[in-house]
Amino acid sequence: MSVGKEYIGLDVHQETIAIAIADDGVDREVRYFGTIANRPEALHAALKKIGQDGSELRVCYESGPCGFVIYRFLAKIGVHCMVISPSSMARRQGDKVKTDRRDAQTLARPLRAGELVAVWVPDEAHEAVRDVVRARRQVKYDLGSAKSALKSFLLRHGRRFTGKAIWGKAHWGWLSEQKFAFPHQQFAFEEYKRRIHDLMDRCDRLDEVLKEAVAGWVLSPLVYALQALRGVKLTAAVTLVAEIGDLRRFDSPRQLMAWLGLVPAEHSSGKRIKRGEITRSGNAAARTMLIESAWHYRFPAREGRGLMERRTEIPEHVRAIACKAQVRLCAKFRSLAASGKQTVKVVTAVARELAGFVWDIARHTPAIAVEAQQ
Repeated sequence: MSVGKEYIGLDVHQETIAIAIADDGVDREVRYFGTIANRPEALHAALKKIGQDGSELRVCYESGPCGFVIYRFLAKIGVHCMVISPSSMARRQGDKVKTDRRDAQTLARPLRAGELVAVWVPDEAHEAVRDVVRARRQVKYDLGSAKSALKSFLLRHGRRFTGKAIWGKAHWGWLSEQKFAFPHQQFAFEEYKRRIHDLMDRCDRLDEVLKEAVAGWVLSPLVYALQALRGVKLTAAVTLVAEIGDLRRFDSPRQLMAWLGLVPAEHSSGKRIKRGEITRSGNAAARTMLIESAWHYRFPAREGRGLMERRTEIPEHVRAIACKAQVRLCAKFRSLAASGKQTVKVVTAVARELAGFVWDIARHTPAIAVEAQQ
């Protein structure tokens, strides 16, 4: 006698989990089990009750702010689980009712039909490096906001720096000379500066922690190999690896480009073909880092001192890929710019092709034991 299967959709929130069950058989109605507390023991008890007849359990839930705690817990107790991207779920345009019950049922039904595709789930060590990367990115964002706030304060009072480069030594010297009529106004000005210094110190500390984390990471060979590319230093390389994860799960560079959201959107019908801006459907942090790196290819191809130092201990075949990338992408940047394309479009096109070279370097980096969830 064959054992049946139960397909379980979980709508996960901070305090609760709504559970829906789709029994084996496409004609059977999806039933609602109920809502439980978002606690491991409560989930374990519910799954034991659902599978008390010996059925094989298959669970899925959407990735979100609760992370992969449930996935790792279910893996520990031997229950098959998929984590899916919310953007991959089909939504009916006319459906204006959204409840936890419906969301759970909407997950269970396509899970039974085999229509869901799992996201890649990092192991705990990988997620730890990603947490440092995201903490640093948040501090850099806060630092930019703090600098903008100080610039706005100075502009309101007609204080303009006449030098060429702001936030350099000359600019900070000019800031230290600024005096205001009222003591409390001067205090506010000093607080703006103090916040910037504090955030700069935090960013420096996180940079040091990031270097230490990469040194003992299983993916460190790939991080160092990617630095052979022009415009990809340590921060950019570790961000790409931490956010993308196991690059070997992509069968072609086009798959990686599409996952990053760097391919054009398309709305074609019949003989009409219409392509728009990039989809932006993938990981925003990795996509942004590639676009920032692509700006370096606006200059002629050359090997500067910093790039030579980064390539010192990188294998020859990886350096060959990086040299090919630099020659090709610099030429592409010049060609597209000369044809009259907007600069932002040129940079995006170069970033898309740069993603292909990132994929190629990952493919030629010695195999690394990374657990991938397909």
